[in-house]
Amino acid sequence: MRDVLNDLEAGRLLSDADPVRRAQLQMRTPQPKRFYTDVAVAAQAGGFVIQLDGKPVKTPGKALLLLPTERAAQLVAGEFDAQGDTLDLGSMPTYRLVNTAIDGVANDPQAVLEDILRFSSSDLLCYRADAPDSLVRRQNEAWDPVIDWARSALGARFNLAEGVIHVEQPRETIAVVGVHLSQRAEPLRLAALHVMTTLTGSALLALAVDFGELDAQSAWAAAHVDEDFQAEMWGHDAEAVARRASRKRDMLAAANLLEAIQA
Repeated sequence: MRDVLNDLEAGRLLSDADPVRRAQLQMRTPQPKRFYTDVAVAAQAGGFVIQLDGKPVKTPGKALLLLPTERAAQLVAGEFDAQGDTLDLGSMPTYRLVNTAIDGVANDPQAVLEDILRFSSSDLLCYRADAPDSLVRRQNEAWDPVIDWARSALGARFNLAEGVIHVEQPRETIAVVGVHLSQRAEPLRLAALHVMTTLTGSALLALAVDFGELDAQSAWAAAHVDEDFQAEMWGHDAEAVARRASRKRDMLAAANLLEAIQA
């Protein structure tokens, strides 16, 4: 249920995922002015809060923005501190992700888990090109180690296919992935996993990052093997490059939050 994870302020304060659309919206609607001077992190029962001029930050749903570790709170605080005279919510991916986790995922974690499972049943890494040889080789080099890791570390055996025709995955495989996800059902962690899954098209890449098998940069590169190959063949499109940069920022923010909440 992807709508659970939509930005809760979409169309009002939060920027659009498309950088061109975002620029158009920003030209029409002035960004809110920065209303605070000092940003701090403070310990509180149950975790850490971000304070703006001494007042704790709340989510759009009016819940206290409470994070389990100081490191995670510092990530959000850093985004607030980096703002200029106006607030660009699009430049605050960790803050948006935390809002989504607290106001959205926490209310229905099972729906988010099931959405990640749907991605795993048609995971990007399972669909291989049959030509040209250079692309086949790149896919194998980037994706085979993750498939092998899923088999050895997770106990999940995935079927591979050439082309785009759907290949059915064993029910046992999806069940195993579901077990591992159920052990990661904390809203912040699940929200970060969902972001990485949807951005890469691969639940396996997201889980590999969470398990420490891959770093976020390597997972991002693996998810874009096909796109990079096409760009080398036909050149880069400026809008696509800008859109990819925005998506990568969200990917890295999710990975950084995952690491921070486990610190």
